[in-house]
Amino acid sequence: MSEELLETYACMPSTERGRGILISGDAKSNSIVYTNGRSVVMMSLQNPLQVSVYGDHAYPATVARFSPNGEWVASADASGSVRIWGTRNDFVLKKEFRVLSARIDDLQWSPDGLRIVACGEGKGKSFVRAFMWDSGTNVGEFDGHSRRVLSCAYKPTRPFRIVTCGEDFLVNFYEGPPFRFKLSHRMLDGIETLVHFAINMDHSNFVNCVRYSPDGSKFISVSSDKKGIIFDGKSAEKIGELSSEGGHTGSIYAVSWSPDGKQVLTVSADKSAKVWDISEDNNGKVKKTLTCPGSGGVEDMLVGCLWLNDYLVTVSLGGTISIFLASDLDKAPTAFSGHMKNVSSLTILRSNPRVLLSSSYDGLIVKWIQGIGYSGKLQRKESSQIKCLAAVEEEIVTSGFDNKIWRVSLNGDQCGDAEAIDIGSQPKDLSVALLSPELAIVSIDSGVVMLRGTKIVSTVNLGFVVSASAVAPDGSEAIVGGQDGKLHIYSISGDTLVEEAVLEKHRGAISVIRYSPDVSMFASGDVNREAVVWDRASREVKLKNMLYHTARINCLAWSPDSRRIATGSLDMCVIIYEIDQPASSRITIKGAHLGGVYGLAFTDEYSLVSSGEDAFIRVWRITPA
Repeated sequence: MSEELLETYACMPSTERGRGILISGDAKSNSIVYTNGRSVVMMSLQNPLQVSVYGDHAYPATVARFSPNGEWVASADASGSVRIWGTRNDFVLKKEFRVLSARIDDLQWSPDGLRIVACGEGKGKSFVRAFMWDSGTNVGEFDGHSRRVLSCAYKPTRPFRIVTCGEDFLVNFYEGPPFRFKLSHRMLDGIETLVHFAINMDHSNFVNCVRYSPDGSKFISVSSDKKGIIFDGKSAEKIGELSSEGGHTGSIYAVSWSPDGKQVLTVSADKSAKVWDISEDNNGKVKKTLTCPGSGGVEDMLVGCLWLNDYLVTVSLGGTISIFLASDLDKAPTAFSGHMKNVSSLTILRSNPRVLLSSSYDGLIVKWIQGIGYSGKLQRKESSQIKCLAAVEEEIVTSGFDNKIWRVSLNGDQCGDAEAIDIGSQPKDLSVALLSPELAIVSIDSGVVMLRGTKIVSTVNLGFVVSASAVAPDGSEAIVGGQDGKLHIYSISGDTLVEEAVLEKHRGAISVIRYSPDVSMFASGDVNREAVVWDRASREVKLKNMLYHTARINCLAWSPDSRRIATGSLDMCVIIYEIDQPASSRITIKGAHLGGVYGLAFTDEYSLVSSGEDAFIRVWRITPA
């Protein structure tokens, strides 16, 4: 057997309320780059399923930028390190430098691709640093800031300049290289103040983003005071500002220039994006207000933007990316989204196996269609977190961290009425009888809770610590795994459990149990990295020596024909076994998900879907030997 990655459904950019995010693009390939967790994601705007991921940062990545020639990416992380790596082949690492002592919020390449400036948090006055990209040598001193620096910009034409802005309400201007502080813009009590050689302090709140125009003749800063101010690119003299007429009514988080330098795009906490015409006198007037799709809640605040060729890209707090066309601003945007947190559960709809439902622990359920990708978020009326998810017929069943099981009717892309069952303890596992979906078994520490519909019919104390459970599709049998590594098989008689057998093979706590689709077998996995396939009738081991993971097994899935089984582990690998072949003839997909694999599902005999801590979902094609 062999495997091939068919599709990648990307995670969305990490966002934080009250702060903007700074995404970057490559004009040659029409690709954007952003970060989530330890992943740096490169996505094509023409085909969002065309995704590449760099995952070698040891700490959460915070910002990434393409080099001017598009051949390299500089990405930074929360530890203050910058890694420079190639965009092709295996993302070969060129250099890594420790630039600041804490999180980096923004970085920019010089137009000749020889220098990089980075800014963020630091100790003392070390909030900004510029260095040679190949040696890490400093190319200047950046005094003048007293608090976190949120954004920086490198003048794209000679003579080179660097502009920075941050939480001290300042916009600082540096000449070089080697760069030296020249002046700073600040407003105190409404009075323009000159610091050092000159400058007006024009912002009265955090300055969130600063960007040079493509020709370097001017730069613009935007702030949480709802203002945008335009400065001369060479002297840093204030020459204009964005009009308050029709302007933003909330903090402006990001700004991006059009390729011709005659317009800018801004996004704001007021949930709107605006395109501004920059006139000959360098003042901005609203040309068009862009409204992004959404329900109007907090998650629709816009926190990031980019103008790349004909594409206008906006990012919302909830992680929705909207793409407008500059050539047709009246056209509705292309919008897509995804997960931002660990995708902990994955299931397919039996009525249409090409439709996937995935859930992350933050309570988000996303619908995907194989071959198309994102198909919408399921809007639930409750916002509880989700640990386990099951889909049966026209209903989804979830368990969370609030001692409740939710049964939610599913109407197309929307959730209908939801009913909650309080089971009184923290659910550890959830299993629904597929052929008799009113029956559900929920494992808790002391035993199991049996549900029929929305009623608790019995709570059984089993006398051992339960760690996993499964119920047969016809509802006639249940298997309960213990912390001691034993599998207890029970027949279901009415509303009671009758113990039939105890199987001992595992050497660690049971983490997952699944029946095969033809119900002739079942499989179990444990925290000691072993999986076992059992014959249901004889209760003997059917496939043994499945010991190829290096960490706990989190999930497993059967192919619809019951001939293959896949296991996913904390070791970031997926392993696929043929039931009629020895375990040594397995396929191992290494590095399937950064941080671990948490969800698996087969959509057909040879298509496997996986999800993980990196918030990605991937579709794999298996080719039999």
